[in-house]
Amino acid sequence: MTTPRTGLPVLPGVLTADEARATVAALLGQQREDGALPWFRGHHLDPWDHTEAAMALDAAGEHEAAARAYAWLARHQNPDGSWYAAYHDGDFERPTDRARESNFCAYVAVGTYHHWLATGDTAFRETMWPVVKAALGFVLGLQQPGGEIGWKREADGTPVTDALLTGSSSVLHALRCGLALAAARGEAQPDWELAAGELRHAIRHHPERFLDKSRYSMDWYYPVLGGALEGPEARARLAARWDEFVVPGLGCRCVVPNPWVTGGESAELALALWSVGDAERATAILRDLGRLRDPETGLYWTGYVYEDDALWPREQTTWTAGALLLAVAAIAGEPATCAVFGAGLPEGIAEAACG
Repeated sequence: MTTPRTGLPVLPGVLTADEARATVAALLGQQREDGALPWFRGHHLDPWDHTEAAMALDAAGEHEAAARAYAWLARHQNPDGSWYAAYHDGDFERPTDRARESNFCAYVAVGTYHHWLATGDTAFRETMWPVVKAALGFVLGLQQPGGEIGWKREADGTPVTDALLTGSSSVLHALRCGLALAAARGEAQPDWELAAGELRHAIRHHPERFLDKSRYSMDWYYPVLGGALEGPEARARLAARWDEFVVPGLGCRCVVPNPWVTGGESAELALALWSVGDAERATAILRDLGRLRDPETGLYWTGYVYEDDALWPREQTTWTAGALLLAVAAIAGEPATCAVFGAGLPEGIAEAACG
């Protein structure tokens, strides 16, 4: 039985215990009574960022609050296993975007596995298992013959078969976490294993199967963060476009050539760097995010336009703070976060050579 962790993610030069405490308190302050974690109160909730913020709460030892966030997902899952792309202020009765995005729906598998590892709560795992199965079933209904995952279903159910590299990489991560949950239950999931192998192959070898979003940094580092690329191959990918996306002393651009670095992308890049053994550069990236921290709230501004010396947009999102807390937790050695973002997750069926 895992002993639930109650400490705070702390990293010298990046986040002190007092700062971490303030950030976690601010996240809790944004959570609704029903467990929902919108971007910020009055804005919308999407299921991916909701889950990321819940994972950050678990990494900080706030397990009851995280469990309430997962209970929100369980209560409001659509009959087909999906969730809508956006809900006003996290109010499930007020969806503002009724499309159902594949990577948004898949991420519950990552969060569920993380919470179970952090708490050892087998009852939670068993309660969430049907939710995870239904969500991944919905997602795999969008997998294409080439292995890539279609972006979404429109509100009327029409599938959008165009695939996003970032989204598919996140789905791969979710499938691997789903397989880890299945293994913990002693339950085989051969369809997931095959789907993961085919998806990994598409990400590694067939860029033509994905929409060209190469201007966006997420398409650069997400194949590493999602585990499609590992070891020397992953390090080579990050090195290849480092100078395009990383602004020394400031962080990671969201999109080139715009002079805009963003907290969420920078923190996720730090996680990707940590996953390939480069904790030094990961820590440096996180240190750069200090300029985005609001000392009054403990939250982080979304981004910084450095040519104008301006914070933009004027938003402090739960997912920006959540991404930073998770990156700090991984570098600091928090076991559940390390397991979810590190090596060792199931790979799925081995890739077959292209015919």
